Amino acid sequence: MANISSLSLDNAPPLAAPLRFFLTAPLFLVLAGLLLLVSGSEIFASRWMPATLALVHLFTIGFMLQVMIGALIQVLPVVAGLELRRPLPLARLVHVALSAGTLLLAGGFLADSSALLHSAAALLSFGIGAFLLAALPLLAKASTSPTLLGLKLSLMGLAGVAALGVMLALGLAQGWPLPYPELSDLHAGWGLAAWAGALLAAMAYVVVPMFQLTPGYPARPSWWFPPLLLALMLSWSLGVAFGWPLPARLTQGALAVCGLAFAGLTLRLQSQRRRARTDATSRYWQLGLLAALGALVMLAVATLWPAAAQHRAWTPLFAILLVAGGFISFIVGMLYKIVPFLAWLHLQQDMQSGLPAPNMNRLLPDQAMQGQMLAYLAALALLIGAALRPQWLARPAGAMLAVAGGWLWWNLFGAVRRYRQQLALRAAHKAGEA
Repeated sequence: MANISSLSLDNAPPLAAPLRFFLTAPLFLVLAGLLLLVSGSEIFASRWMPATLALVHLFTIGFMLQVMIGALIQVLPVVAGLELRRPLPLARLVHVALSAGTLLLAGGFLADSSALLHSAAALLSFGIGAFLLAALPLLAKASTSPTLLGLKLSLMGLAGVAALGVMLALGLAQGWPLPYPELSDLHAGWGLAAWAGALLAAMAYVVVPMFQLTPGYPARPSWWFPPLLLALMLSWSLGVAFGWPLPARLTQGALAVCGLAFAGLTLRLQSQRRRARTDATSRYWQLGLLAALGALVMLAVATLWPAAAQHRAWTPLFAILLVAGGFISFIVGMLYKIVPFLAWLHLQQDMQSGLPAPNMNRLLPDQAMQGQMLAYLAALALLIGAALRPQWLARPAGAMLAVAGGWLWWNLFGAVRRYRQQLALRAAHKAGEA
C-alpha cells in the first residue's frame, strides 16, 4: 500500500507551481455553468452546436487538463523522484497557455471565428508541447512501476488527443473535408481513455490506498490496465484510418469492459477501507465510480445495439455521466486531499519556527467540502435531467453548476488563505524570538 514515507517529499516543487492550476480550474466550471445558463436547451440540441463544443472543452481542457497537469508537476518529483527543471517557470508558461488557449477555443466555437481557432490551436499546442518536452524525457529514464508506466502511457495519450484536437480545430478553421464524426469520436476516446483514464488509474494506485486507507491495487491488473487502454486506442485509430467501422465499434466495447473492471475493483477496495468515517473525498470517488459505471454500461449497450445510441438523449446523457459524473467527481475528490496535504507538507517542512503544522482538516474543514458536494450533486442531477428535459432543466443545471464550481474555488482558496495565515504567524513567531 502507498504511504507517505514512500514519497520523495524533499523533491516537492514550490507550492505555487501546482496551485495555480488547482485554483484556476474551478473557474472554468463556473464559466461552463454560465454558458449553459445563457444558452439553455440549445446545448442539448446537437453535439455539433457551437455552444455544446465550447461547453465540452471548458470541462475537459479548462477543468480536467488544468488539474491533471498541475497534479503531474507535483507528482513526478514526489512520487517518481523525477525533478522537473525549473518547475515554477514551466508551470507559469503552461498555465497561461492552457488558460488562454481554452478561452480562445471556446470563443472560436461560439463566434465561429477561424482566427480564434487558429490562435487556440497554437497556444494549446505550445502549452501541452512544453509540458511533454519537460516530462517525457524524465519518465523515459525512470525505473518502471505500475504508477510510472501509467504516467508514461498517459502522456502518450495526451500527445494523441492534442494532435487530433489541433487537426480538428484547424480543419474547422480552414474548412478541410475531414470525417469529423469519426475523428471527433476518436479524439474523445484518446482524451478520456488513453489520457484521462490511464492517468486516473496511475494516480489511483497511489492516492486511493494512501488517502482512503484501502488495500493496494493487485499487481497484475495494475500493470496491464494502462497499456491495454493505449493498445485499444491504437486499434480504434487504425479502424478509422482504414475506414473499418467494425474494429472501432468492437474497441469501444472492449474499452467499456476494461473501465467496468477497473471501477468494480476500486469499489471493492473501498469496501475494505480501514477508516470508518466516510469523508468528502471518499464520497466523491463513490459518486464518480457509480456515474462512470452507468456511462460504461451505456457504451457497452451501444456496442451491442447501435440503434440505442440514436436516441436524442443518449449522447448528452453518456457525456454527462462520464465527464461530469465520473472524471470531474474523481478530480474534485483528489483536489480535496491534495491541496490541504500540500499546504500541510510545506508547513511541516518549515521547522525553524518551532510551531507544529495544523491538522489538514483545519486547513480545509470537511463541513465545507460536504456542503460543496451537495451543490455539485444537485448540479449533476439537474444535468442528467436536462439531457431528458432540456427545455425545463438546462438553465437551472447551469446555475447550479456555476454555484458548485464557485464553491469549490472558495473552499480551495480558503485552504490557501489559511496556509498563508500560518506562514504569517510563523514569521511573527520568528521575529518575536529574534
